[in-house]
Amino acid sequence: MTESSGFEQTVRRWHVAVVVPAFRVENHIEDVLRSIPAWVRTIIVVDDGSPDHTGGLARGVGEKDSRITVIAHPQNQGVGGSMKTGYQAALEKGADIVVKMDGDDQMDPSALPHLIWPLLKGEADYAKGNRFWDLSALRIMPLSRRLGNTALSFMCKLVTGYWTLMDPTNGYTAIHRAALSRLPLNSVASTYFFECSMLINLNIIGAVTVDVPIKARYGVEPSSLSIRRVLLEFPPKLLLGYLRRFVVKKVLYDFALDVLYLVAGIPLLLFGSVFGIVKWVHFFRLGIPAPAGTIMLAALPVILGFQLVLNAIIFDFMSVPTKPLSRLTSLPTDEGNLSA
Repeated sequence: MTESSGFEQTVRRWHVAVVVPAFRVENHIEDVLRSIPAWVRTIIVVDDGSPDHTGGLARGVGEKDSRITVIAHPQNQGVGGSMKTGYQAALEKGADIVVKMDGDDQMDPSALPHLIWPLLKGEADYAKGNRFWDLSALRIMPLSRRLGNTALSFMCKLVTGYWTLMDPTNGYTAIHRAALSRLPLNSVASTYFFECSMLINLNIIGAVTVDVPIKARYGVEPSSLSIRRVLLEFPPKLLLGYLRRFVVKKVLYDFALDVLYLVAGIPLLLFGSVFGIVKWVHFFRLGIPAPAGTIMLAALPVILGFQLVLNAIIFDFMSVPTKPLSRLTSLPTDEGNLSA
């Protein structure tokens, strides 16, 4: 993305805001704020009850940069709580595109044009960074983060319905006003589950999301995403998120075909599995082979149930949103503002 490509001329017609959730980042916050490009009109720093000098340092930079507004939380609300505060403030200031950039200096500001470009061209409502785009980027990533993100990526594909996305915990994101104004922020998680929760809710409202390749950049701070958290704490939250997306989008909004597949397939799969295990234990204790009829009575529901569940997954894959809300909700007179 270069100035000659028309990016500068295009982006200055848009109100781009950057929200910086800040907690215990006094060593980085000044550098982060000073690195934000001049074409960003609004910068909102959310001091999330940080006990150090993060808020004061941000205000100091703001005295020389009129774009900066600092909002302080009396108590820590988590990254999601900070972003919800920042999102609401950005909407009130009239932002067209809102970017999330953490205050720990691990998000390269030079990637900002690439991140927001799909939104400027009207190709997507939400863009997120993807550090998994090549092997060299993966080598930079610490092993614990690689393992955690790999496991979480697969689970999030199933739960969010965005089957082509990777690196779901990547917090370098940009969202279009058309999607943000429709997003039920009260349903978005306030804790470390924020990024996955955003994707779940974006799918429910039909927002188009894209991955944008970015290079991994890490400091000395330990990651808050541990393997234990991914494997033990995320699954219950992901299950609840999937059930919410299933009920709200698949049942209430549109009684999709995959609902029938799952309603029929899951009971068959469970019945066949449980029946088969019980009968296998029974005949094993008797020391005799199970009758062919018993085997078929267990195998047939398992095979049929598995096929129905697989069909539901395929149908869900085919129903990933493809029409950006920014296009669907814009008047014809706004068309010129949607393309590069």
